[in-house]
Amino acid sequence: MNQHNFHLLDLPNEILFLILRKLDNIDVLYSLLGINNQRVEIIVQRQIFTSTLNFASISQSTDEISSISGSILDRFCIDILPKIHKNVKSLILEPVSMDRILRAGNYPNLSELKLFNFNKAIFSRYFMDDTLFGNISKEQITDLILIIKDNKSGIAIEEYTKNVYAVILAFFKNLQHLTIVVSSSIDNYPRLSLRNLPPMTFSSSTLTKLHINVNDFNDVRALLDGRLKQLTTFIVQVEYISDWISTSHNRNDLPYLKCFSLTCYHGTREYDNLIVRLLRRMTNLEELTLYLHIFGGSTFIAGTDLENEILTYMPRLHTFTFYITSENVIADPTVHISDDDIKRTFTNIKHGQMACMVDYFIPMKIICRVFSLPFKFHVLERITNNIPNIVFNSVTDLKLNILPPFWRFHEFHLLDKDWCSLVEYPHLISLDMKEADIYYVEHFLNETKTYLPRLTKLKIDYQELKMVTKNFTRDETRSNCARVKQLNGQGLIVYPKKVYCYFSLLSV
Repeated sequence: MNQHNFHLLDLPNEILFLILRKLDNIDVLYSLLGINNQRVEIIVQRQIFTSTLNFASISQSTDEISSISGSILDRFCIDILPKIHKNVKSLILEPVSMDRILRAGNYPNLSELKLFNFNKAIFSRYFMDDTLFGNISKEQITDLILIIKDNKSGIAIEEYTKNVYAVILAFFKNLQHLTIVVSSSIDNYPRLSLRNLPPMTFSSSTLTKLHINVNDFNDVRALLDGRLKQLTTFIVQVEYISDWISTSHNRNDLPYLKCFSLTCYHGTREYDNLIVRLLRRMTNLEELTLYLHIFGGSTFIAGTDLENEILTYMPRLHTFTFYITSENVIADPTVHISDDDIKRTFTNIKHGQMACMVDYFIPMKIICRVFSLPFKFHVLERITNNIPNIVFNSVTDLKLNILPPFWRFHEFHLLDKDWCSLVEYPHLISLDMKEADIYYVEHFLNETKTYLPRLTKLKIDYQELKMVTKNFTRDETRSNCARVKQLNGQGLIVYPKKVYCYFSLLSV
């Protein structure tokens, strides 16, 4: 090609698209519109649409920007959407821009909606009539993701379930995938609860995947009683697992269920009575995920127990992801169970690698944790210094609410030994050490022992923080504190100036 006759428009579409992808400035992209070149306009429109959606997604996930800026939104709704609305298959929306974007086109091929900051007010405005969705057929939406941000104060969870969640499920007639999750803690919004509601409340003949948080284990059983006839994937976080409700539900086998995930951060004594019985009904399960904390029982939940009590009933299972904590009183203090003892019970389980932590506490208590590798859960609680040398890539929230480890008389010399390995939490955002012994405070804030490059929320006893950081002068703890933006120093409300110097990103 003669370089003197070369022109940008001589490049193939693939190369032009790669060049435009490098343009982060949305205004530069808009300037290329209206140049009377249909080929360029198509490529630019595609890139503007992608850039705008990415901007909206990032602004919501970081919770730092609530909406697309006015000028960009104006151009997006006036210049772009009317031209490409027929090609749009998925929209990521939030309340401020939702109305304008949905009214900017007909979206005949739209099948997926993702709504941030969803609450009852948004529901009442947009889902009680067909005004907003006049240009969109409700039958065409098959995938719906709701990121809830709604305070549960003063709201009965059964009423919220009946008047919001159940109505949404009925609103979209052909919904196949429904995800309802929270933007923060499960405690900050009304969970789904089917207690005392009619049997077919929250039912569907089309739903195949449900990801939701519920109030108690009875709600889990209710959702599996036949009201969701086509359900194959069920991902549920439950607040309480207990047998205090006597409601009877259909307890036949669940041969249609292929993927099941159960998460509960509160402890339960109903592992055998409730959890094992439910899992045995899932005869054709292919993927299983469990996050459980179990109290009592005559033994620990080791590999042989899982194999004999659960996995043998699932011949098609190929993926087993788990974090299971067993907490027991020591029957015989002379018997010592080690990590290796527990690991040997997993030799016959053919679903990947695992790790184990066994800890002894006063008085006469032992906690055994077994988990699959790589570790895939976001929350890790009640852990000690007995941690394998593992990179916890997925953990974003870590809570330490434990007493000092218990060593028997002949092991007292270990109190002065630094036997902890370096632990990495590259994505940890929130660390709660308000109820942890100062030994663990030192271990997790000292960068030579624990690596916390993204820590932004810290809960800690102020006096312990002061001691560990040597009155906010210690270099070994400075790095893990450098990015903290929210400090909850239990025992002190107004911090001295040196605290703000040490935590340079802390808001005054």
